Amino acid sequence: MPDPRSSAPAPGPSDQRRVLTRPSWPEYQRITEILRMETVGGMLLIAGAVLAVVWANLPGDSYASLRDLHVGGQVLGFDLDLSLAHWAADGLLAVFFFLVGLELKKEFVAGDLRRLDRAIVPVAAAIGGVAVPALLYVLVNLGSGGETLHGWAIPTATDIAFAVAVLAVVGSRLPSALRLFLLTLAVVDDLVAISIIALFYTDELHVEQLLWALVPLALFGLLVQRWPAFFGTRGWASWLVLVPLGALVWAFFLESGVHATIAGVVLGFLVPVMRKSGGEGPGLAEVLEHRVRPLSAGFCVPVFAFFSAGVALGDGGGLGSLLSDGVAWGIVIGLVVGKPIGILAATWLVTRTRRANLDSDITWRDLTGMSMLAGIGFTVSLLISELSFDAGSAHYDHAKIAILGASVLAAGLSALVLVPRNRHYRELELREQVDEDRDGIPDVFQRPEDQRG
Repeated sequence: MPDPRSSAPAPGPSDQRRVLTRPSWPEYQRITEILRMETVGGMLLIAGAVLAVVWANLPGDSYASLRDLHVGGQVLGFDLDLSLAHWAADGLLAVFFFLVGLELKKEFVAGDLRRLDRAIVPVAAAIGGVAVPALLYVLVNLGSGGETLHGWAIPTATDIAFAVAVLAVVGSRLPSALRLFLLTLAVVDDLVAISIIALFYTDELHVEQLLWALVPLALFGLLVQRWPAFFGTRGWASWLVLVPLGALVWAFFLESGVHATIAGVVLGFLVPVMRKSGGEGPGLAEVLEHRVRPLSAGFCVPVFAFFSAGVALGDGGGLGSLLSDGVAWGIVIGLVVGKPIGILAATWLVTRTRRANLDSDITWRDLTGMSMLAGIGFTVSLLISELSFDAGSAHYDHAKIAILGASVLAAGLSALVLVPRNRHYRELELREQVDEDRDGIPDVFQRPEDQRG
């Protein structure tokens, strides 16, 4: 039988010169699967932030010029003349919040949040992890004047992508219950942060624009609820129908004064989780999450981090001004100290009631490491800092430096606790595997003294 490779035409000169050609379908699938990995998304997020900080501190103002470059104009009556940083914060981050809405909907419908006995501990921990950092920030800045108090919500957020990426590196052998605890806590934390943004960071509300947003929003909800299988099996339909409707909702939210990322959350909540027919297979929420996550993790969130984290470390009056700013200290203390205290205190209080008991396999040392890990407040904290202070103020730069520093410090402290625990669970797993292998050996292969015993 002739070798099929021998009949293939030899590559010509034009074929040898081709680089960066359109990838084949298997290559495209491999890339998207890689981008769906939480560790990869977290690493890209960190890379975007590091690149921004390095570029912002190079001589010249090339980074600031790129960040402040305006793109867009009047589109269908909407004023979309926005800077690249504004597009990243309001536009690209809306994609990330759409995924947050899908995850929240799934948790409420089919996840741990639908059962009080399983949700009460992480929900209480999330509330404690929001309240205590905010309180500590206010106490630090109580005598500093009204402007600094605007940032009280900055240390309340937990960056789920960054935290999970660190957990995958330092705690791969930790019990799955701890990872679920962190994920559920972060999901509830996102819900609280979304509510804070909607309630406290809306300066001017245009009700008429919100009412107009109800039209495409209702049509979007009708389509996904009425024909979920159609949009789940035909990707082109989502791009041609659902994406334009979602963009229209986003534009109305942008004009209304409500932060445009809230539109992503509302749209995500409208997507059905369960299959309408009751058959097997994923629902539309899971399908859309599978499609959108590579775009969010591989482009939207890293680009937002790039345009948001670029702070010139020499600006804002230097190191002395940074260390004397209550905003910076309030953020660092809130994230590094307030988060663990709030999470552990709320968990301890709930587990002392009849509502919940802590699993015997989980120690308080494990929970301490997880609560420190929740002090990584990156994406949403950066967003709230931009909503809290004017871009020209020193507090604006100090807040971002404090968020970056506190997140790195929280990651390092959690690693000091979780790495030894990870080693402990790895050794325990190896011992159990050895015992299982020994117990599974047939009698005919055991030693005579073992058989007599």
